[in-house]
Amino acid sequence: MWVREYQVSLTRPHQVAATKNKARGSQGQFPLTQNVTVVEGGTANLTCRVDQNDNTSLQWSNPAQQTLYFDDKKALRDNRIELVRASWHELSISVSDVSLSDEGQYTCSLFTMPVKTSKAFLTVLGVPEKPQITGFTSPVMEGERMQLTCKTSGSKPAADIRWFKNDKEVKDVKYIKEEDANRKTFTVSSTLDFLADRSDDGAVVSCRVDHESLNSTPQIAMQVLEIHYTPLVKIISSNSWPEEGQSIILTCESKGKPVPEPVLWTKDGGELPDPERMVVNGRVLSISFLNKTDNGTYRCEAKNPIGRNSTEYVLIVHDPNALAGQTGPDHALIGGIVAVVVFVTLCSIILLGRYLARHKGTYLTNEAKGAEDAPDADTAIINAEGSQVNAEEKKEYFI
Repeated sequence: MWVREYQVSLTRPHQVAATKNKARGSQGQFPLTQNVTVVEGGTANLTCRVDQNDNTSLQWSNPAQQTLYFDDKKALRDNRIELVRASWHELSISVSDVSLSDEGQYTCSLFTMPVKTSKAFLTVLGVPEKPQITGFTSPVMEGERMQLTCKTSGSKPAADIRWFKNDKEVKDVKYIKEEDANRKTFTVSSTLDFLADRSDDGAVVSCRVDHESLNSTPQIAMQVLEIHYTPLVKIISSNSWPEEGQSIILTCESKGKPVPEPVLWTKDGGELPDPERMVVNGRVLSISFLNKTDNGTYRCEAKNPIGRNSTEYVLIVHDPNALAGQTGPDHALIGGIVAVVVFVTLCSIILLGRYLARHKGTYLTNEAKGAEDAPDADTAIINAEGSQVNAEEKKEYFI
């Protein structure tokens, strides 16, 4: 302080007293500062303001309490530190190419009696390195376990890692955070563990690193998966209702990785019986002039270095004439039904007539004597006339 006053007295002796007197007017003032956050390698601007200052000096000091600027005078030989603005109300400086070692508490001092200070904390963000995915070996067989690890170093604070498969986030992952040797930054890693499936072939697995130093632009590492698997086989028919005399085309679709070899066609467990009508062209089997002998089970088999697979198609050749006969009403069936109904009706009439004929006549009721032993009505009447005088009064007639 005394050095400052002595220097001023040599250049402006008439201002010394005025400075001391006006300083009394700023006794109630405190310098105003703000904390600053900057990305490593960027530029930090430190500003100190006083609303009502009467020519009292301002000073910026670093965390080691070394003076950086005293008013507009640079005190520390550091080419990264420059003056932005110097007045009685403001002292602003900039620190370029900021490193992690620049982080700390900076002090702005207002040289009143007593000196008043304000603190500003400079936070330096460590930028995470570009992530890398390790653990992938190509190709991977279906059913094998895959463990992919994404790793990035140099982040401060620790970065966040997220996994995606074809833009869909995978949640069930492991996360590890370790402090680097400088004890300021962190190395983070995450492991994605899953069983390889044929649906994963060609899928894009990405590891995304999010950090506040990246300004909402994450760093991404990607890996395209290559999964080998046995063929998947399917037969497609060109005719859903094949008839005699027609033709049919059976296509064997096989999908596998590596690409399956040419397919093998068989019928009922053996070779195709009629090569002239049954022609194989790649994955296609064509059968012309169909007949009943073509009925059977056709098998398509595909294989690749991983394995083999097959599927079957049951061919039933239909008779076009039988099909046409079924389109109209079956008159023979209807006639048969009518004949049966007529026959049953006639039989019923005959039986009913015989029954009525056998029971025609008269007989005594159970009250007439001898009726119980008579085989029919006439005999009962005769028996009753021989044993009872008044039988005529108890005779009944049936017609």
